[in-house]
Amino acid sequence: MRQSMLDDFWGDDEEDDDTQKDKYLTFRLDKEDYGIEIRHIKEIISIQKITDVPDLPDFVKGVINLRGQVIPTIDLRLRFSLAAKEYDERTCIIITKMNDTPVGVIVDTVNEVLDIPAQNISPPPQIYSHFHFLPMNINSVLYGIQI
Repeated sequence: MRQSMLDDFWGDDEEDDDTQKDKYLTFRLDKEDYGIEIRHIKEIISIQKITDVPDLPDFVKGVINLRGQVIPTIDLRLRFSLAAKEYDERTCIIITKMNDTPVGVIVDTVNEVLDIPAQNISPPPQIYSHFHFLPMNINSVLYGIQI
């Protein structure tokens, strides 16, 4: 029973691709809005206890336990070389998948889901990872939003 719940949670919803076309979950980092295609979002949770893992880059905050699944969590502010900010009641963790691995992405605040035409989307910044143990190919899911 538990495995089928997890399969449903992480399952591939190809049939939803048409209904999710041009839909983006928008969020804020500092004074900029960004978006992730809604098809890449698994869940949005409030900030919670993050367990530190030694010898990782500063932007990798550690791991969280989400219903028994250990999920690496990155602070997108730090990944984008923005100033650190103390987490508050608006801070959220967006659970997404990168290279078939669930990852939590910490953002300042989640805004809303918007229909955004392709011509209003800026290409994502090029981000390189020197750490092969954690998928950082965020370019496949993160977009700049021009509203």
